[in-house]
Amino acid sequence: MGITKTQIFNTKQNELAIIFKVLSNPARIAILEFISKQDACICNDIVDEIGLAQPTISQHLKELKSINLIKGEIEGKKVCYCINLKTWSTVQQLMNSFFNSTKAKCC
Repeated sequence: MGITKTQIFNTKQNELAIIFKVLSNPARIAILEFISKQDACICNDIVDEIGLAQPTISQHLKELKSINLIKGEIEGKKVCYCINLKTWSTVQQLMNSFFNSTKAKCC
């Protein structure tokens, strides 16, 4: 969908579409799962766990950071990542609202 078409949809629809787009990659889901189970997580730890190249992991981290699902703190030459709980809570609310508003009976 072209970027100019987003104006015909409401804010919630556009917000969910962006979130779903970022979460649509299984590597990003694996990264989120790994980070969520750590006290602190360095990019190299993610590379070792997921098995993708460091530049690929960095690109996935950039996408997750673009919607604030994760945040990072610089420690010397390393960046320590964690789940942004405030954003995660907002995402959960948006998804719950979306899925809970669907009709149980269809056909």
